[in-house]
Amino acid sequence: MNSTLNNLQPLALLITRIVAGYMFLLHGTAKFFEFPMSMTNGNGSVPLFSIYGAAGILEIAGGIFFILGLFTRQTAFLLSGMMAYAFFIVHGAQGNVLLPLLNGGELAGLYSVLFLTFIFIGAGKYSLDAKLFSKA
Repeated sequence: MNSTLNNLQPLALLITRIVAGYMFLLHGTAKFFEFPMSMTNGNGSVPLFSIYGAAGILEIAGGIFFILGLFTRQTAFLLSGMMAYAFFIVHGAQGNVLLPLLNGGELAGLYSVLFLTFIFIGAGKYSLDAKLFSKA
């Protein structure tokens, strides 16, 4: 059983990376293009030169890099920090930071920890990082 799971580990890492990157990308497209939903209640996109604009840029670029597995550790470092900021500062200011269900910060907390994990494990075997920067 362990042998089979170990053999499937690169595929599981690929799926996790692609799904997380895609979901993160959608947060950025929602901010700028109101797709698949509006982040501003139909009042247009967020201002580019605002904290939400900066977040949208990081979400779009970071989501694409994550899906491709390109500069994954560096991207994960930036995105983990961004989500930690969202968790502690943005959502934490709305209530008890130790109860993220009450302040809406559970997704930011999960993203922060997920990206933190990718800093240490990298993009995996099936990535552009492995293809372009592998010494083998």
